[in-house]
This record gives sequence, structure tokens and C-alpha cells, in this order.
Amino acid sequence: MQQAQFVIEGGHRLKGEITPQGAKNEALQILCATLLTKEKVIVRNIPVIEDVVKLIDLLQCLGSTVEKIDEHTYSFQATTINTEYLQTTDFVKKSGKLRGSIMLAGALLVRIGYAYVAQPGGDKIGRRKIDTHFAGFEKLGATVEYDTRCSCYVVKAPQNGLKGAYILLDEASVTGTANILMAAAFAHGKTTVFNAACEPYLLQLSLMLQRMGARISGLGSNLLEIEGVAELGGTEHTLLPDMIEIGSFIGLAAMTHSEITIRQACPEYLGVIPDVFRRLGIVLEMRDNGDIFIPAQEHYKVEKSMTGGILTIADAPWPGFTPDLISVALVTATQAKGSVLIHQKMFESRLFFVDNLITMGAEIILCDPHRATVIGLDHEVPLRGISMVSPDIRAGVSLLIAALSAEGKSKIQNINQIDRGYENIERRLNALGAKITRG
Repeated sequence: MQQAQFVIEGGHRLKGEITPQGAKNEALQILCATLLTKEKVIVRNIPVIEDVVKLIDLLQCLGSTVEKIDEHTYSFQATTINTEYLQTTDFVKKSGKLRGSIMLAGALLVRIGYAYVAQPGGDKIGRRKIDTHFAGFEKLGATVEYDTRCSCYVVKAPQNGLKGAYILLDEASVTGTANILMAAAFAHGKTTVFNAACEPYLLQLSLMLQRMGARISGLGSNLLEIEGVAELGGTEHTLLPDMIEIGSFIGLAAMTHSEITIRQACPEYLGVIPDVFRRLGIVLEMRDNGDIFIPAQEHYKVEKSMTGGILTIADAPWPGFTPDLISVALVTATQAKGSVLIHQKMFESRLFFVDNLITMGAEIILCDPHRATVIGLDHEVPLRGISMVSPDIRAGVSLLIAALSAEGKSKIQNINQIDRGYENIERRLNALGAKITRG
């Protein structure tokens, strides 16, 4: 069976309006949280992407009744949990292919008293540990053991239920915080979580749980306090626009000299993302209706450091620059005027895709697995089209941006990686004037 690929004819300027999809990372948390109640939960603005579709299928296998209300709105009702399915090889196989499946653990732990956790899959960007999740569960009184028979971890709550505790996370893990937050919502007494991740996705999850009846304070901060309750009810929830898509569209506009309006972008939830792209010299106009307008620019000049040295863009826990946009910032810097040091701290393999950009003509020095120096070409030397393979979601869309700016044709294979995070990306970009064919 031939692998799906994109064929891209580069060099076209884009123009028009584009609406970002619902946030992928928020969707994975929210959908797992629907297992916390027997009542119906309606979720709107769900992105129809591979990772989300797989998680919805997994929820159905676990016994949740899922109804499609419209293209991006679904209802979920987990009246009962199919406990027999948890012990099947199919569950281990499906959950092992999906990074977001780790967040089923917190919900299952309080619904049925135990959870099976396969080593989660996802992007090939380096090892992603899950110790933070297990350490949090253990602080709440659960036990964690590895079962060689099913090749997965088994997390069990004590017979009298989880008990509130003080939890200091060893890292501000987004999925770890979400898992612990869901479990603590039912724990007896008070749970304090310090060094919690405070991304907008966690704020959204907390707000949803509050509407369901959870008692949570410190929303949006790194210090959460949760008073356990006996049960949660149904609710309705609308996902935020995907900040990673928004950042991708900003980089795309700059690389292709395009005039693009990003509709309903909710800038108040973007943190430093707009400022980082402004430091690359990209002009952004925040409009009162929540849109972001990026005018066509022939050149964009990198901001100089006041203390000397080249501009450094580094990822950091929120409200710092999200690691998921490091790849996009790097590719955008290849055509800036000036040099940029990209410092990716979290994963040891995320920057390896730069080999493709170098082959396309970009001037990049890969200093080590975590740092790359980009010498911007200032659009004086265009990138050239090549054939390449997408290693992960974010590198995949970054290579797509590079290909759209390049001279000639490019091919990107393994585009299922892009499909995992971006809904109908070729159709939406072709509507702006791009030339992308799926083959």
C-alpha cells in the first residue's frame, strides 16, 4: 500500500481568511474527562483530526455512548464502563498508539477504582516520561505496578478511595496535571497541586469540571486546590481555538509573503506567542473582534538583543513559549533578516528535521540535539523544493510551510503525522491560494 503524501507547488502568495480548528491538546483532556460522569456531556468545536478520532473510538470501546450532533459537536455519555475491554490486547494496542490516552487513567481510577496504562505513543521526538502521572496518583493513595502479562501499568485506588494530599510536581506536565486534577476531584478531603501546568487548556478543563460540580480554586495558576466531591454531573463545553495552528498560520504568512486574517483567534489565550513572532519581525494586527491580521511583508527583520548577541527563542512552561511551536519558529527564521538561536529544551529529537531544511537551502547549524542556529536568508535566496518525510506533527507542518515558500515542487511523505494535528489542512490552505495535492 502506497504511503499518502502531499505534493506542493511552492512560490504562491496566499490571501484570505482562515479559522483555526478547536485546540487538539485541549480536546484530548476534555474528552477523557467525559468519563468522570454518568451524565451527558456535550463538547463543541472538536477538531476532526486523527488523534481525536482515535480517542473517540477508544471512548466508545470503553462503553461511552457517542452521538455526532454536527461536524464539530459531539455528545458523550459513559453510563457504564466496559471493564472487560480494559484487559484486552485491543485496548493496549489502541491506547499505546495515542499519547492522549494517558489521561484516561485519572478518570478510570475514580470511576471504577483502577486503570490500565500502556506506554503511550505519539510523535517521534524523544522519550516522554510518565513518572509525573504515577507519582501524583501514588500521593493520592493509589498503587502502580507493571503487569508483564498485558505489557502495561496497572494503577489501583485503595478500597476506601483516594485521599487528598499535598503534591509538588517534579515538572509542570500538562497531561500529568490534567490526570491528577481529574483524580483529585473525587479524592476525600483537600488536594493541593503545586508546580501545576497552567496552560489555557488546564484552565478550560478546570472550568468544565467546576460546571460539573467539582470544587477547584487557583484556576489558571500553578497552585491548584481541589476539595473532593462524591460525584459529577453533565455539562456543555466549547474548545478554544488551537494556538498551535494560529502560530503556524502566522509563520506561513511571513514565509510566503501572504496577507492572511486568522478569524476568532482569541488572542487573550495566546500568551507570548504573538510577541515571539513579532521579535522575528512579523507584523501582527490584533483586531477588536478577536481576529489577527498579518499583512503581506516582503521582508521581516529579527529584533536585536539590547545586551548584544543574537535573538534566542526557547521553549518554556506556560506562560513561556510553547514547545509545540519551536519547529514553526525555526522554519520561519530561515527567511528572516538576521540570525536566531533556537533552543528546544524538552525533547532530544525534535530538531532533527532541520536536515530537510538544509537540503532545501536553509542556512542552519545544528549545534546539538537541543540547539540550532539559523542564519536568515531574508528571502534573497528562496528555498528549493525537495522530497522529504514528516517525522512528527509539528515538524510536518513546518516542512509544509517551507515547501509552500520554496521554488518548484516538493513532496512530503508520512503525512498521517500532519493529519494527527491539522484538520483538512490542504483544503483549507488551498482555499487561500496554495497548491497542495494529496496523493
